Amino acid sequence: MSKVAPIDQRKADHIKINLEQDVRSALTTGLENYRFTHEALPALDLNRLDTTVELFRKRLAAPLLISSMTGGTTEAETINLRLAEAAQEMKIAMGVGSQRAAIEHPEQEKTFQVRRVAPDILLFANLGAVQLNYGYTVDHCRRAVDMIQADALILHLNPLQEAVQDAGDINFEGLAKRIEEVCKQIEVPVIAKEVGWGISERTAKLLAECGVSAIDVAGAGGTSWSQVEMHRAPDEFTRQLAATFVGWGIPTAESILNVKRALGNAVDAVPGVHIFASGGIKDGLDIAKCIALGATLGGMAGNFLKAAAVSTEQAMEMIKLTKRQIEVTMFACGAERVRDLEIGRLVKEEKG
Repeated sequence: MSKVAPIDQRKADHIKINLEQDVRSALTTGLENYRFTHEALPALDLNRLDTTVELFRKRLAAPLLISSMTGGTTEAETINLRLAEAAQEMKIAMGVGSQRAAIEHPEQEKTFQVRRVAPDILLFANLGAVQLNYGYTVDHCRRAVDMIQADALILHLNPLQEAVQDAGDINFEGLAKRIEEVCKQIEVPVIAKEVGWGISERTAKLLAECGVSAIDVAGAGGTSWSQVEMHRAPDEFTRQLAATFVGWGIPTAESILNVKRALGNAVDAVPGVHIFASGGIKDGLDIAKCIALGATLGGMAGNFLKAAAVSTEQAMEMIKLTKRQIEVTMFACGAERVRDLEIGRLVKEEKG
């Protein structure tokens, strides 16, 4: 019997649950513990600030990433095209959801193929890293990149999601070596990404030594995929198992600092490994805090998913608002360029 229906149904379930249910982590991002020092005399013109970022040979208008979300269904195709149209217009980066469904069922490739509306964007392909332990090879990774003409490949890490899923892929043994093989053999940069539980210092060091070009921390504090799996659990046992982990993970702010420390200690890391920040980021102020902590880009998913479910125009408005929030943050703390956002401009609140 064909597996199209189960994979297709899972993707459809994920979109529906994220739009309709409360799937937030019980943890917060930790970004609320930081504030910028306000400068009442910034000596800047708000309309002349430089928010551009150079990454993987492309220039972005803002340090903003539409984080990987979806693909594999008709509804997902519509959402991806709207997000891509908005990203093209606003000159920001975008990742697609896991392309495993399209690798295994090529008729679904078009749900990920957004170049027809976004020829110039910085675009990331996406596969689950654990699939490298289930028969996937460097050639499968190349197929994912070629399928959407991507500039880089995300290998996502989701051990907890797989562990609480009905019949999840739970063999992560020896996976670092396989990730290293992909990094050495594939022609595009590789990004290692969690899906919402953060990156420890140990894992970050291991990934850097595998040769990844960027690490997306995807910390705790936003969508909890164990909660998503709880809502689609086939029985009470699986539902209770998933519900147990609503408070699991490493908050986003802590994850960024973990990776920053690890990159300083990794012996065999690719020079200039980038940190991407995602996981519960709600606006441009949060993104600015992430950049000050050490990130190159800030990624959001939920806000963009809700906007793109309405229209391309709504997605564009969300990007415009987020970019302006970054600009106003820079203006009010005296940072003329994105790279001027640094940890010295942040104050950490001491909780009594």
